[in-house]
Order: sequence, then C-alpha cells, then structure tokens
Amino acid sequence: MNIHLSLGPLVALIAGILILIVPRLLNFIVAIYLIIIGLIGVFGLSATHF
Repeated sequence: MNIHLSLGPLVALIAGILILIVPRLLNFIVAIYLIIIGLIGVFGLSATHF
C-alpha cells in the first residue's frame, strides 16, 4: 500500500486543529499563511509543489 501526503492539506489540517484548541492562534496562522503566499507570488515559486 502506497500513501502519498501533500504538504498543503497536512498544514491546513494541523492549523485547523490548533485553531480549535487555541483560538488566539488564528491571527498568527492567517498572518503566516498570507506572508508565505505573498513570498511565493513575489519570487515566482509556483513551480514548487507544496
């Protein structure tokens, strides 16, 4: 049996669980997500599979 995990859905799952446990983390998780997406857009790392 071969299991293939992508990084994006795994990070989203962990972030969702952390937000449910500690709602104050929502601001930090959203900010980090936006910064990462912005950096990927600016530097053109869209060819990299996350």
